[in-house]
Amino acid sequence: MTGGTDGHAEDHGRVYQSHGDQHISEHHHYGDAGPDNGGPDSVRRPAVGRLPVALRDRSEVMERLRTSVRTERGGQVYVLYGMGGSGKTAVACALFQEVTAEAGRVGLWVNASDRASLRAGMLAVAADRGADDGELLAARNGLRPAADLVWRYLDRSAEPWLLVLDNTDEPEILRDGDWLRSSPRGTVLVTTRRAAARWWPGAELQYIGVLPREDAALVLRDLAPHSGTTEQAARVADRLGRLPLALTLAGGFLSRQVIDPWTMDAYGDQLDSDERVQLIDRGADALSEADPRHLVGLTWQLTLDAFEARGLPEAAALLRLLARFAAEPLPLALLNHAGIGAVLPRARTETALRALLDQSLSELVDAAGTRCVQSHGILLDSVSAATPADLVPVLDTTAVRLLDAAVPAVPDAGPHDPRLRLLVPHTLALLGHVGESSAADALAVTTRLAVALHRTGDYVSARETARNAADLAQRHLDADHRAVLAARSRAGRALFRLGRYAEAEAVLRTVRDTQERLFGADDPDTTDSGYGLQLVLANLGRREEAVALLRDTVAGRRSALGAAHPLTLRARAGLLEMLPAAEVVTEEGGALLSLPSECERVLGPDHTVTLGARHNHAWALYLLGRFDEADREIRQVAEAYERRFGPEYPIVLAARQLLSRTRAALGHREEGIALMTDVVERRDRGLGPEHPFTVASRNLLDAYRSGRWRP
Repeated sequence: MTGGTDGHAEDHGRVYQSHGDQHISEHHHYGDAGPDNGGPDSVRRPAVGRLPVALRDRSEVMERLRTSVRTERGGQVYVLYGMGGSGKTAVACALFQEVTAEAGRVGLWVNASDRASLRAGMLAVAADRGADDGELLAARNGLRPAADLVWRYLDRSAEPWLLVLDNTDEPEILRDGDWLRSSPRGTVLVTTRRAAARWWPGAELQYIGVLPREDAALVLRDLAPHSGTTEQAARVADRLGRLPLALTLAGGFLSRQVIDPWTMDAYGDQLDSDERVQLIDRGADALSEADPRHLVGLTWQLTLDAFEARGLPEAAALLRLLARFAAEPLPLALLNHAGIGAVLPRARTETALRALLDQSLSELVDAAGTRCVQSHGILLDSVSAATPADLVPVLDTTAVRLLDAAVPAVPDAGPHDPRLRLLVPHTLALLGHVGESSAADALAVTTRLAVALHRTGDYVSARETARNAADLAQRHLDADHRAVLAARSRAGRALFRLGRYAEAEAVLRTVRDTQERLFGADDPDTTDSGYGLQLVLANLGRREEAVALLRDTVAGRRSALGAAHPLTLRARAGLLEMLPAAEVVTEEGGALLSLPSECERVLGPDHTVTLGARHNHAWALYLLGRFDEADREIRQVAEAYERRFGPEYPIVLAARQLLSRTRAALGHREEGIALMTDVVERRDRGLGPEHPFTVASRNLLDAYRSGRWRP
C-alpha cells in the first residue's frame, strides 16, 4: 500500500473554513429522520449493499487507521481515494465494524454522494449525538447553520466516534456548508474518487488500488471455493484486472450457479469475449438495490455524467479516446499532438487529463523512462462498450493518427529502444477495436512499428507484433489484403533473424507468391518479401537460388523505385555480399565495387545503407584477397556502428566478426581470437547458444584456436 500526509491544517478544529450554510434551503426534511419520514437509514450501520467476506491485502492501511482510532487522540481526517470498484468502501466498512465491536465506541456512516444525502445523513448524526427536535427542525428549515449544529454535538459526544463519509465524489458539496471538519472526540474517514490533494487540506491521503495477484485469487476463492484451484482463480483475477468490485461480482456469479455450475476456467474463457463487462455484471443479480456503483459497466458512468454537469465534456471525450488503446502505460507525448483535435480541442487536453487523474480514472506512471498515463482495463472496456456508435469512427481515425505520429515514419537501424515497445499493446488494442474503415490504416501503422522494432534488434517483439496484428486485422480485411500480406512478410523477416529458417522460408515464399500474383513482380511489397526470402535461402546454403532472387529484387526495385532509392541501393549492396569473388568484379560492368561511393554521394556517409554497403564491400575485398583494404574498411565500419548502435547490436557483431577474419588473415591470430571470443559471448547472451549465428561464430572461433582456419 502507498499513501502519505499532505500537510496539516493551521486550524485543527476544521479542515475547511467557509461561511456556513444558513441560507441553504433547497432540501427540507421535517419530523423524524428515520426512513419512514424521508430521512436516511440508521447512521449506526454502513449503508452498503453487501459486506466483504474477508478484506484482502489492506493490512497496512487498516493498521494505520485502527491505530489512529484506538489512540483516542481524535482530530484526524483520513481520505481513501481510488478508482470506482477498488474497494475503498470495503476498507471503511471493515474499520467501522472493528470500531463498533469495541465497547464505548460509536460508528457513524453517512452517504455523501450528493447534497441531499449528505445533509440528511449529517443531521441524523446530530440526532444520534443528542440534538433535539427543535434544533433539527431549525437546521432543516435553514434557520440555523446545519453543519455547526452537527459538529457541536460531535464535539460534545460522550463516546469517541468514527464518522465515515462514503462516496464523497463531489467534494465541492462539503465546502458548501463547511461539512468536513475535525474534532478531538473522533476520527473522520472519507472515501472518494477525487485524488487531488487540494480538496483535502490537512487530511492524510491513502491510495486504494487493485489487489496483488495472490490476494485477488483469494477473493474469488472466498466467494466461490468450489469453482477451481487457487491458480485457476489467479488466472481469472488477472483477466479481471484484480479490481475488487469485478472480483466480487465474478465470485458471486460463480457461487450462485446451481443447475450447471461454472468452473473458474470456463468463466475465464468467457472473459475473452467482447461481452466481458456484461458477464461480470451478471454477478450483481443478487443485489436488492439497483445501485450503479455495484456494476462495473455503470460505476464510472456516474463520473462521466459529472463531467458533463461540471462543463468538462472534453474529459469524457478523452476517456473515450483512451478506451481505444490498451490498459497499459500510454506515453503522454501521444496526446500532445494536433491530431487529437478531432476528438477534443488540443488546448483542453491538459484540463481533460487532469480531470481524469483527479477522479482516479487514470494515473500517471513512469515506464521505460517515459511519462505515461494508464487506466484500468475494465474501465476502458466499460467506456468502450458504452461509447455511442456515431462517435466511434472519429475516435478510431484519431487514435490511428496519434499512433501514426508516434511511430518513426522511416524506421532506421538503431539500438534497442524500450519506448517503442510501449506502443505495441496500444496498436494491437486499437486493431481489436477499429471498424472496417480504419482497419487497413491501423494495420499499416502497426506493421511500421514492427519494422522499427526489428531494426532495433528486438526480433521477438517485431515478430509477435506483426503476426498478431495480421490476425486481428483479418476480422475486417481479407487474407490477401495488401496490408495483411505486408504484416505477414514482416513476421517472416523476424523469423529469419530469430534463426527459424524453415518457418521463415514458408511464410515469405507464400506471401511473395501471393503478392506477385496480385500486384506484380516489381511491386515494392513483392520485392520486399523477395529480399527477405533471399536472405533465408542464402543461410540455408541455397546460394544460387538466393542470388537469382536478389538480382530480381534489384531489377524490380530499380524499375519501381528508381536507381537512387535507398531500398534499391540496399539490394545492390546485398550482391556485394552474395556474389563469388569473380562475379563481384564483373557485376554491373564492374560498377558494383564502387557502390559505397555512390551511396555516400546519394545518401551521405552516415546513412545506414551507406554503412551497410561499406560493410559488404569490405567482405568482397576480403574474398578478393585484398586483406589490408578490407581490414581498414571494416574497422572503420565497426567503429561507426558501435558509436551509433552500441556494442550488442547485431550488425555491430557481424562487422566485428569480419574484422576478426581480416586480423587473422593479416597474421594477427590472437587478436582475431579475442575479437571472436567477444562476438560469441555477446551472441550467446543475445540470441542464445543454439541460434545459427551463434553456432557459426563458435565454429569460426574453434577453427582459429585449432589452427584449422584458412582465409
